[in-house]
Amino acid sequence: MPILPLPHDQSALTVDGLTIPQLGFGTWQLEPADARRMVAEALRIGYRHIDTAWIYRNEAAVGDGIRDSGVARDDIWLTTKIWVEHFTHDALLAQAEESANSLGFTPDLLLLHWPKLTPTFEETLGALNQARVQGLTRSIGLSNFPSGQFRQAQSLSAARLVTNQVEYHPFLSLNTLRATAADLGSSITAWSPLAQGKIADEPVITEIAAAVGRTNGQVALRWLIQQGVIAIPRTTKASRAAENFAIFDFALDDDQMARIHAMARPDGRLGDWLDKDFQWDQD
Repeated sequence: MPILPLPHDQSALTVDGLTIPQLGFGTWQLEPADARRMVAEALRIGYRHIDTAWIYRNEAAVGDGIRDSGVARDDIWLTTKIWVEHFTHDALLAQAEESANSLGFTPDLLLLHWPKLTPTFEETLGALNQARVQGLTRSIGLSNFPSGQFRQAQSLSAARLVTNQVEYHPFLSLNTLRATAADLGSSITAWSPLAQGKIADEPVITEIAAAVGRTNGQVALRWLIQQGVIAIPRTTKASRAAENFAIFDFALDDDQMARIHAMARPDGRLGDWLDKDFQWDQD
């Protein structure tokens, strides 16, 4: 795996020998035309990490956007996800091949989108590892797995699960899951890192933003990056994508980081689609 060039001093994590840019561009809920346009724009701005999923129905458009951008494929970290209806051995391998064909590229990272009791974790993790062995992805990981299932999945996986992509923003505490990721030699990727716009008028973040001369969104993203978390904000506006990217030339101090952490609340979760078979960590 090549070491990715990171323009504008972008930060990156090294997980299991892989270099993953910490700030990515997400494509959840983007219609194909917007996904193609914004992926190209994001890469021109300087993003080098693109996130999609089979269930988003925009993988082909994401691939087109990468080609439109003119940025070399080897300079981009590309993630997609296996949908829960494809967790049996044969269905997972078939979708992994379909996703690679739709993208027009082998993804760098293939995730299981949500945990499911059936089929068994053994079958699904075995198939996910087989997809890696067959060259359908360069690495594998999870999405939306609580700590207990995260540990169980890693115990069943021959390869390192390099990230667990979950909802994370200032209204949520993720202490247990972040500690689990660190213990497993993995990482956390934050979806909805701006709390779907809800941080825009939050007084604590507004005060900190004024102090550092930045926007609320930039402060929230910087807070995540300084924790060693990967963040994948999404937008349909090139100007907002550029604003989100401009977070690598300032830092929050310890007090500012702590004040944002203190904003977490029990009702802070925005996208709770976890099956009743599982429970989120309490902290």
